[in-house]
Amino acid sequence: MIVYNVTSKLDWSIHDAWVKWMLEEHIPEVVATGCFKSGLLLKLLEIDEEDGPTYTAQYFAETKQQQEEYVQQHAAALRQKVFDKWGNRIIAFRSIMEVVQ
Repeated sequence: MIVYNVTSKLDWSIHDAWVKWMLEEHIPEVVATGCFKSGLLLKLLEIDEEDGPTYTAQYFAETKQQQEEYVQQHAAALRQKVFDKWGNRIIAFRSIMEVVQ
């Protein structure tokens, strides 16, 4: 199992709207690409939130090939939608992990 992880630091001014949008629109749209089985939104705890909270969205692919397909065919357009909606009120970075069993 491959986990595509997107960590986002938000400005407090967009917090509630962004969480709602992630849960109702963005995560379902990413999963609907067919590259991931599911997605979760998690809030990081025990970190400095003075400038805003930090969240991570995790998307679960059965294979590395599916995750790569997402990056090659869908990621650029979906990242642009995020930027168009939220601009520089979010700072994000991505990481790819493999579940070890």
